[in-house]
Amino acid sequence: MTFNRPLRLILASLLVLAGLLLSVYWAGEKARHRSLLAEAEAAHEQLGLYVSSLRTLLERYRSLPAVLALDPELRQALAGPVQGDAQRALNLKLERINAAARSSTLELLDRDGLAVAASNWRLPTSYVGHNYAFRPYFRQTIAQGTGRFYAVGVTTGIPGYFLANAVRDEAGRFLGAIVVKLEFPDLEQQWSQTPDLVLVSDTKGIVFLANHPGWRYRELQPLDTFARLELAQTRQYDRQPLTPLQHRTLQPLGEDSRLVRVGARGDETDYLWQSLSLPDDDWTLHLLRDARGVQSDVATARLAAAGAWLALVFLAMLLQQRWRIARLRQRSREELERLVEQRTADLRTAQDGLVQAAKLAALGQMSAALAHEINQPLTAQRMHLASVRLLLDAGRNDEARAALARLDELLERMAALTGHLKTFARKTPGGLRERIELGHVLEQALQLLTPRIRAEQVEISQVLSVPAWVLGDAIRLEQVLVNLLRNALDAVAGAERPRIEVTLRHEGEQWSLEIADNGPGIAGEHLGNVFDPFFTTKPVGEGLGLGLAVSYGIVHELGGRLEAANRPEGGALFRLVLPAASEET
Repeated sequence: MTFNRPLRLILASLLVLAGLLLSVYWAGEKARHRSLLAEAEAAHEQLGLYVSSLRTLLERYRSLPAVLALDPELRQALAGPVQGDAQRALNLKLERINAAARSSTLELLDRDGLAVAASNWRLPTSYVGHNYAFRPYFRQTIAQGTGRFYAVGVTTGIPGYFLANAVRDEAGRFLGAIVVKLEFPDLEQQWSQTPDLVLVSDTKGIVFLANHPGWRYRELQPLDTFARLELAQTRQYDRQPLTPLQHRTLQPLGEDSRLVRVGARGDETDYLWQSLSLPDDDWTLHLLRDARGVQSDVATARLAAAGAWLALVFLAMLLQQRWRIARLRQRSREELERLVEQRTADLRTAQDGLVQAAKLAALGQMSAALAHEINQPLTAQRMHLASVRLLLDAGRNDEARAALARLDELLERMAALTGHLKTFARKTPGGLRERIELGHVLEQALQLLTPRIRAEQVEISQVLSVPAWVLGDAIRLEQVLVNLLRNALDAVAGAERPRIEVTLRHEGEQWSLEIADNGPGIAGEHLGNVFDPFFTTKPVGEGLGLGLAVSYGIVHELGGRLEAANRPEGGALFRLVLPAASEET
């Protein structure tokens, strides 16, 4: 089955587009999953710190009611009616103990749940005289000897954690209970310093502690009729309205971790939701981290995938052009003209489709140089072909053959240019070492950037001490020099008289190559980060910050060093130092 050329181009474009979309989607999803797992692990560690701080606070007071229950004075007071001077003495004692222990309040309940003494007896919200037999912690204390319960105070309206212990006589008979109340304003204030949401929920899934007030008293799960009846009887969250928290799981990430979307439609936020149970108190601690930070990693991965895919497409197109050039030499003059026009169109398509990304940014620059340098010989070929046609029509065959020889020279020049680009793009072994002349490598790098230098009218000043023999890989060193020269060209883009100075000199057993520009220089706070991967000060879309990082790694692997500094007279200076190679090497 055959297709005409326009249809083939459409199908190829569709395949390239489909491959691009699939690679971008796959890379984004992989990066998203990896980033979510990394964030989940970090959130789990952070959640462990919050659990430790909460447990430390609770353990500090957990034994306090048990110790106070052994006080003989409390036992003796509960043996009979508590009133008058005896009650005042108990109030004062509980007030002193509460101040020393730094708990919120202390209260003493008789066997019927009536508060007969309390540390807050002086306040209008005193517990004295109120009956708390309806509270679950009192019923637990009667049945088990201890009790605990988090609730909003029905007298004070202030929420807190109630820890109770039974007070018994020598025969073990129940006389009453000593209750300590803990409030957590300092803990919530400490948690509010983090950008994450920190929540604590009870067995019913009701949030009673939160580092942001708007999240307090929210229902994480629907309450059944029995649960609501129990809340009404115990008055656990007395007069506090409970609001359902709308949320749904988007992606499970582990046993206690998931990606959750919270909020009503139109006002939704995605959170990385990490949970950790506190079985001793029947609580669950939750940490919600905004998942929008993951999107930056996803965007970076997708951009890198797009750049890699387009680079592969470009290399395939480049190889295809080489094959077409070989066919040009075997065809007639009519085929030659058609193939040249087709090659020109394909090169334009390659230029339009190229997206500079990651380590292939330098390769994209070379493609632009190739297109520019080939354009002139192509124009000359059209003129010579027209001349050959006229000479053949006139029967001047010898002169036509001479003109065809000139066409062959132009084709050789085009092949040399494309061959140099293919050599530059080839991935060479990391351990390659050969004796190369650094000045020649610099000349090749400048040749690739000549169209841009000419177009931007940049003055290139060279002071070279050649030959400069070093050990290394010519292709990889050329990539380093292209990156350094492109950075210098970017730096002088806004200068009134753009100028780049290149100096090559021998220093002991080393060769030093310096590239200086008269641009604005490097900001002081960025000077230490210029060789870090993905660090860039360019606008979004003009670079991923990998050129200098890759160059630094290449130079380091060759046993040299790459340094950056600012010149006193203004502008930036990059210095490449490589060991000198002896003639024996």
